[in-house]
Amino acid sequence: MFDHIHPLLACTRRQLFQDCGIGLGKIALTSLMTGGLQNMITSQTHAHEPASSGYLLPNGGKAKRVIYLFMAGAPSQLDLFDYKPELTRHEGKPLPKSVTEGQRLAFIQPDAAVLGPRFEFAKHGQSGAEISSALPHLSKVADDIAFIKTVHTDHFNHAPAQLFVNTGNGVPGRPSMGSWVTYGIGSEATDLPGFVVLTSGATLSGGTAMWGSGLLPSSFQGVPFRNSGDPILNVTTPKGMDQKSQRDALDAIKSLNQQRLSRQGDPETATRIAAYEMAYRMQTRVPELMDTGGVTKETLDLYGAEPGNAKKAFANNCLLAKRLAERGVRFIQVYHSDWDHHSDVAGGLKNQCGTTDQPCAALLTDLKRSGMLDDTLVIWGGEFGRTPMVESSVVLGRSQGRDHHPQAYTMWMAGGGIKPGITVGKTDDLGFKPVEDPVHVHDLQATVLHCLGIDHAKLSSRSGGLNVRLTGVEEHHVVEKLLA
Repeated sequence: MFDHIHPLLACTRRQLFQDCGIGLGKIALTSLMTGGLQNMITSQTHAHEPASSGYLLPNGGKAKRVIYLFMAGAPSQLDLFDYKPELTRHEGKPLPKSVTEGQRLAFIQPDAAVLGPRFEFAKHGQSGAEISSALPHLSKVADDIAFIKTVHTDHFNHAPAQLFVNTGNGVPGRPSMGSWVTYGIGSEATDLPGFVVLTSGATLSGGTAMWGSGLLPSSFQGVPFRNSGDPILNVTTPKGMDQKSQRDALDAIKSLNQQRLSRQGDPETATRIAAYEMAYRMQTRVPELMDTGGVTKETLDLYGAEPGNAKKAFANNCLLAKRLAERGVRFIQVYHSDWDHHSDVAGGLKNQCGTTDQPCAALLTDLKRSGMLDDTLVIWGGEFGRTPMVESSVVLGRSQGRDHHPQAYTMWMAGGGIKPGITVGKTDDLGFKPVEDPVHVHDLQATVLHCLGIDHAKLSSRSGGLNVRLTGVEEHHVVEKLLA
């Protein structure tokens, strides 16, 4: 009874492309020649297309790119941004049981003694933002910043909490924020990756999964740039091979990959083609990017940067982030670790702020004076905060530190669609939990996507029968008070 079905309706898309003589490989080649490979990959990956169309906001977003300064290890908000004089008055005494009842803590007991702020605070700028004396440079640009003092998360250990902030889930395997962004709106860079990762400090608890593409095609994962040696592994032209020989070899490999792509339609084969071509283009672009010979001494001094000096890695990365943004890279993730101060929180913060304060403030200043801050969203923060109570342990050799605190911590944002010179949220007098405008990590992620012109509730990918999103399956909201 199916004899009446038209032959075109009885064949698969793959058979149609093969029989009509076009082939996905030829489509790929055409797209490569016109510079549209990224769009080609997305259009071929039918299983990974957004589950619902129209995920872009009607009026677009004010931000064109993101620079995310991730402070791994969790800086103490109580010693940097969230000034609580009541802690000084209660120092040495336990918090009331009514405050700590039912709270999970990683290393200390709920009846641990209170520890007051380790630094003096003062109000800065016309906004009157209260900032610690540990951050003298950031204090000078306070009016460009929006502080969020009530960020809270679902996790209280480093690895899952870092994954949660970066990928929206506490277990490895989900797409990172940079992957979602480049998947959703692509990149303006044609000869550099759309998603670049820069690191400094010690190891990251969340590992490489924090910039992985998860269930999305691997073409959307972050590309790490190294601080020394070749910026990107396996990109330099091999010794003994001239440009023509290399191009011939790549063309032969591309031809074989395109044949496989036309037969199987595997999106990872399309990713492989893109990777080879991107690597070839980066061989000339990356050396130019990394060559700071044309950077003025004034700019280097502004950041405190010194290219080639490993001790200045974070400052160098902030300068590099600006240069990547200028070249159209969509998402630049700057990781700096060593903020996990279970002991001597004052000494630890002094060291880390000495490393990061000037470059962070310089990045905002440099973006602003070049006119890029208006459409560049800058984010600063860690995976959770630190407790109002002291951590001391003879067994672990710890004293005068602070434990993990997921209930409330501070992050800040600036530029691209964010209202400057404001503070959103308020914690109780002891800095333990939010009392006004709590902001869940997923709310923060929704706000970032909104600034880029993306509806977080609609940008999704089908996997295992579910529409997977950066912001999870529960209802979360854009933080409207943050928007300019």
